[in-house]
Amino acid sequence: MARHKEYDEKEALQKAMELFRYQGYEKTSLQDLVSHMGIHRRSLYDTFGDKHTLFIKALELYDNTMKKKMDIQVKKLSSVKDTIRSILEMAISQDNEKSIGCLTVNSAVELALHDQEVAEKIEQNFSKSEKIILELLLRGQNSGEIPKHHDIEKLSQFIHNSFVGLRVLAKTTNDKHKLKNIVDMTLSVLD
Repeated sequence: MARHKEYDEKEALQKAMELFRYQGYEKTSLQDLVSHMGIHRRSLYDTFGDKHTLFIKALELYDNTMKKKMDIQVKKLSSVKDTIRSILEMAISQDNEKSIGCLTVNSAVELALHDQEVAEKIEQNFSKSEKIILELLLRGQNSGEIPKHHDIEKLSQFIHNSFVGLRVLAKTTNDKHKLKNIVDMTLSVLD
């Protein structure tokens, strides 16, 4: 007879994602995960596999969450420039505390050099967000909002780099004025 799960799998994965985002992969022990997720060690293995498999699932959940947030900004589309601004500001929209950072960026720094599976996931995640920016720029060129002289592929790479850089910098400073200046300067290249 199969045992009934005494926890919500999605909620447990969400908690694991938050813990990995806050502590990183290496500093998060199995006991930390079990305690934070509110499940038994056996349940963690049975449902999610080992720590690395759980981490990959958490990274995928984070990517899906970020993509949904970007899609919401795109659906609100009042103008391409305003939408790109909203996406860039997502990276700096924390309250008064320093950001715990972006799980994708944190993982790129911590693990990508020595974990091929994580490196591939991060590359996929970055490619998805860069593609959203590229599609916005193309829409902007087609509507006349973005001048035709711009190479939108190079421009999307530049704006995506600013997006990633803002996610790193937001982790190290509370200076919202500085971060907004970077957003403004990034957007100035669209003229």
